[in-house]
Amino acid sequence: MTAAATGDPAGTRTGAAVLRRTLTRNLRWLIPGTTLISVHQLCEVAVPVLIGIIVDRAVATGSVEAIIRWIAALAALFLVLTLVYRIGARMLMFAIARESHLLRVELSAKILDPLGIHTDYKVGELLSITSNDAEETGYVIDYLARIAGAIVATIACGAILLSIDLPLGLMVLVGVPIVVAGLQLTAPIIAQRVEDQQAEVGRATALATDLISGHRPLQGIGAQANAAARYRAASRRSLVAALRAARIQSVHAGAAAAAGALAAMAVAVAATYFALRGDLSLGELITVIGLAQFLVEPFSLLAVAPSEVAESRGSANRVAKVASSPARHRPEIAVSAPAGIDPRALTIDKANHAGLDELALDVQPGEFVAVLTSDARHASALIDLLSGQVRSPDAGTVLVGGRRIGEIPPGGRRSCLLVEHHNGDLFSGTLGSNLAVAGADPEAIQAALEASCATDVVALHHDGLAHPVVERGASLSGGQRQRWTLARALAADPDVLVLHDPTTSVDAVTEQAIADGIRRLRGAGGRTTIVLTSSPALLAAADRVVLIGDGRVAAQGSHAELSDAHTEYRAVVSR
Repeated sequence: MTAAATGDPAGTRTGAAVLRRTLTRNLRWLIPGTTLISVHQLCEVAVPVLIGIIVDRAVATGSVEAIIRWIAALAALFLVLTLVYRIGARMLMFAIARESHLLRVELSAKILDPLGIHTDYKVGELLSITSNDAEETGYVIDYLARIAGAIVATIACGAILLSIDLPLGLMVLVGVPIVVAGLQLTAPIIAQRVEDQQAEVGRATALATDLISGHRPLQGIGAQANAAARYRAASRRSLVAALRAARIQSVHAGAAAAAGALAAMAVAVAATYFALRGDLSLGELITVIGLAQFLVEPFSLLAVAPSEVAESRGSANRVAKVASSPARHRPEIAVSAPAGIDPRALTIDKANHAGLDELALDVQPGEFVAVLTSDARHASALIDLLSGQVRSPDAGTVLVGGRRIGEIPPGGRRSCLLVEHHNGDLFSGTLGSNLAVAGADPEAIQAALEASCATDVVALHHDGLAHPVVERGASLSGGQRQRWTLARALAADPDVLVLHDPTTSVDAVTEQAIADGIRRLRGAGGRTTIVLTSSPALLAAADRVVLIGDGRVAAQGSHAELSDAHTEYRAVVSR
């Protein structure tokens, strides 16, 4: 789908702009759909008119032929009424579904942009915006069509009443707009309270997402009660905001219903008075009372329209805020791999991020390097640089095969450099589907499972790789999840693989087997491997160990050499 077809979300800055774009790029369905809904409303208006005609021209005359003819006309009217509504509603719902889909795709692309985004929204809030808010924004199409239909119906009613009796027509054409305009005074309050409600719901959703994903750790440290209290407080704030919004909306809706009923009653009473005076026939009286009763529906719709539009506007504001979030990194021109430089080579130069002090490190092609930091923050800072999360020139330079991370085409980065974070996530699906994303063949997947000691995870379940996995792998234990994300990274077989504490959730025997498996599998392929760890088993399996102290390289050598000669190294390993 082209940018011209979908619109450019990056250029959208306000909720009003999002709503305008929603309407303009769905005109193909909005215009005919609104027209058909308006025709449906005209048919609804014609029903009491036709009944009045039947009474005056058929029932009053006692003509059976006239009665049959006019009843057939009434049946045809109901047929047209039904068809135009069904077709119009179908077109509008298609436009709403299409717009919701386009917004979800655009927001997902924005959130997953390789350049990243700067946003204050948490993961759960972004999920809520890309689903609930995207759908609610699309519903402005339905609101606009129904408002247009209500206006057409009101004008038609007023025109017919004018033709029957001037005062009755003026009561509708002048009185209804005045009352509706008066009811709009509460629109700003409704809009603000609806936005507050949506914001609180988004925050509660974000907290729920975090708590569910961290259920096992919370259970492990016995913090369920504290977590439940936090969510209870967030849910209470969401409830209070929802009640405040519902309170003003219900007051507004009640006032609108009362005003509509009073208006209909006034028209009916006036019509009865004119009929008693002989100014109206029986059929005209029936028509006027029918129109007065029908007017309650479009009147109520026009009165509550601000509340519905406010919900779309609030959602559109949140959509716009995400869509216009600035990029985390500057775009770079993708370049081809330079000739003469091994793609498995990695260089870190003048790293000055989060405590690192002019750190420089060269990793040779095919080398297995373990990095030990005296401060855990330095390991996290190094992961930020290697993963490309931080790319500021002031923070240092990372070269993979002679190219900066931003110069590698996004589609090819995974095969060049893969960073597996300490808390890797799994996707909902199956054990097999979580490995399939690596794009490896069955033999490579089996080798990765063996190297990561994850074969026993498969053996635990009778359905093997088809065993279901819930969101973020919450159905697996910490050790199982860690071994499975490690297997996924190994199966991807990148030129350079960076692992951050891949064995913290496994026992010592399994840790030693994983260290041997990583060395064997990566060494056989001649791939470069960097492991940030304090595990003696992984440190001993590495070709070279780099100790980082005070943000710089403090020592290098094998695990045995550093253990014998470096006091700080022994202290950090035994800590």
